[in-house]
Amino acid sequence: MQRTMIFIVSLFTLLLSYGCHAQTETEPMLVEKNSFTFTDYTTLGGEVIPEVTIGWESYGELNADKDNVILITHFFSGNSHAAGKYAADDVLPGYWDAIIGPGKAIDTNKYFVISSDTLVNAFPHDPNVITTGPASINPATGKPYGLDFPVVTIRDFVNVQYELLQSMGITNLHAVVGASMGSLQALEWSIAYPDKVERMVSVIGAGAMDAWTIMALEHWARPIRHDPNWNNGDYYDGEAPLTGITSTLAMITQQAMHPVIMNLRAPKPEVLPQAALESVTNSTPVLDYLFASSATRAPLADGNHLLYLVRANQLFVAGHNNDLASGLAKVKAKTLFLPATNDLLLQPYLAKQAVTELERQGKAPQYEEIEGVWGHLDGLFSIPSKAATLKAFIEE
Repeated sequence: MQRTMIFIVSLFTLLLSYGCHAQTETEPMLVEKNSFTFTDYTTLGGEVIPEVTIGWESYGELNADKDNVILITHFFSGNSHAAGKYAADDVLPGYWDAIIGPGKAIDTNKYFVISSDTLVNAFPHDPNVITTGPASINPATGKPYGLDFPVVTIRDFVNVQYELLQSMGITNLHAVVGASMGSLQALEWSIAYPDKVERMVSVIGAGAMDAWTIMALEHWARPIRHDPNWNNGDYYDGEAPLTGITSTLAMITQQAMHPVIMNLRAPKPEVLPQAALESVTNSTPVLDYLFASSATRAPLADGNHLLYLVRANQLFVAGHNNDLASGLAKVKAKTLFLPATNDLLLQPYLAKQAVTELERQGKAPQYEEIEGVWGHLDGLFSIPSKAATLKAFIEE
């Protein structure tokens, strides 16, 4: 229980708490965090960010023709650390280490696998995250941007990744693979750069956000905006809205888990506990389980960054055009959709909607569901069950 409480964070950072990685090598795959900077990026909304810096890491070797590249795009609360370890004595490897590495589904003996931190990463104060967002210094003022930072979209995350790859002389992707928010980026890659993407894999994803999902995401934003310390986004010289951030991380954690697994992991609710009877302000062991670990991670997050991430997800429709159909019409890549049967966050019908539209357009998307008890988190915990499918798709 103590180990669980230490590591539960939000969404997929729960992965760290249960160590669901299979290390087939005697020695871990060691990786380095790198940094990439470029200037004058114009957002989809038409505003210019004078300087963008993001972190990235890679696994495997880039071949001479630079045509063996697989891009991994990360989830809402994640970062570029998809596999391997920064040091041999790290407690745990990257979140998809079970499927990325020598001889694994995404085989680093064959492919050059690369992943980068997104703009407005949720945890800019994590020493292993390099990102540009509201907490970054605005060169025009010498102070953090706050809400002066432009609203960014999933397409902007993709365009920044494109700049990174271009700087390395990489012009085409053998595949792009991502989970959750990463799946949105993967699909967007196949639309924004249709001639540069050969294969696209969407894990626990969607083609567009519907009204229900947009509303669900809004519950992640409200606690931050309602925290008095948020101060309309201007808190960098004062107290951060940690109460709101903690509530947001706790809510993400709960929504990412199916009730079956949450009820197995959490303390069994007491019947009429004395503390709860004495005051509505008193906590209970169940609530402590949910909120305590989120509170320990809250200082590494940034309230404004979380709000910007929520908005980027709320605005998503593949192609960012008139509708889903017009966006998907641009897809030329082979596509594989792997939603989780018991996902209550990005429910399987969202992936099916994209698959149905692609089929209507005469394309041949592949579709399989990931079975498991974790809910949304089956996209990480249970992804090894789809290793053979993933490997065959990538290598066909």
